[in-house]
Amino acid sequence: MARTNVMPGPARPAGPGDSDLADIFDEIEEDLRKERAKRLWDRYGWIVLLVAGGVVLGVAGWRGWQWYEHRQATEAAERFLAAASAADRGEAASAAATFAELSRGAPAGYRVFARLREAGARARLGETAEAVALYETLARDAAVPPLYRDLATLLAVMHQTDSGDPRALADRLAPLAAEGAAFRFSAMELQAVLAERRGDRAEARRLLQALAQDGAAPEGVRRRAGEMLGAIGS
Repeated sequence: MARTNVMPGPARPAGPGDSDLADIFDEIEEDLRKERAKRLWDRYGWIVLLVAGGVVLGVAGWRGWQWYEHRQATEAAERFLAAASAADRGEAASAAATFAELSRGAPAGYRVFARLREAGARARLGETAEAVALYETLARDAAVPPLYRDLATLLAVMHQTDSGDPRALADRLAPLAAEGAAFRFSAMELQAVLAERRGDRAEARRLLQALAQDGAAPEGVRRRAGEMLGAIGS
């Protein structure tokens, strides 16, 4: 069998391969992306800068406000402690003046305590009417937490047990003397005093016996209830 010789065809001219074409296309796409990015930045870059500047200013302002609040709270704490020390030393007039200033200009966390302490200092000075007015203002202030409104009510009644209407004062204490109330035992003790004042000894004995026998009542309250029972007699 005759062998056929296959002659090679003409050589294909050299040119870019598939990998070279892919590289070229990638470069073109990268150039297009850069061009689009440049056009976008030229058109909207000022917005980016504005937003970035706003964020920086916002963070700086927030940090500055935090520093200011911390400084205000520190100063208020120092003044509050100084006034409390003055009150403990018997300097009620100076303490009352400082507490009054703090109740107007101190951070919110100190205002209620300052008003309570101012009222206490006024009472020490014999300014009972002013003290009661301060307590009553706190008791009616809806912005004050309920616990401190109840305390203000209790203290207002306590400073009127000798002068106010005993029935009206006892009625004001009724919610505070309810089961589970924070100042229940103190309210019941005051109710007993008011009952004795209006001549209702049966009610006074009932309240005092309940206090004396209640193991949950503070020891001081139980002791005073027993002493008052002995003084009232049967």
